[in-house]
Amino acid sequence: MLEVIGIKNCNSIKKTENWLTERGLEYAFRNVKKEPLSPQELAELVKRAGLETLVNKRGKIWKSLGLADKELSDNDLFEVLLEHQNMMKRPVLVKGEAVLVGYDEDALAGFTEEEA
Repeated sequence: MLEVIGIKNCNSIKKTENWLTERGLEYAFRNVKKEPLSPQELAELVKRAGLETLVNKRGKIWKSLGLADKELSDNDLFEVLLEHQNMMKRPVLVKGEAVLVGYDEDALAGFTEEEA
């Protein structure tokens, strides 16, 4: 089953959910504010999608933590992301071994092709 990971009040999540619903596609939503990913789950996402792909460096949290001026190792960045999971780019879609990050209708169409 398709899993959508993010936070409920995010516009990209809302657009993704609308897109999926309009096409009759089933999915499970995981709100990381209420049900954070475990270190193992996040590590698996990082392995599949890449740390740089997952971290939203243009968002409010990145800026509020003052991370732009810091040299962070991958381990440090992973720890920050684990603690502040709403700093992930959204949506994160997981289907089997595949991961798609970000809202792009063409990419969503290709990613969900087999679901229809």
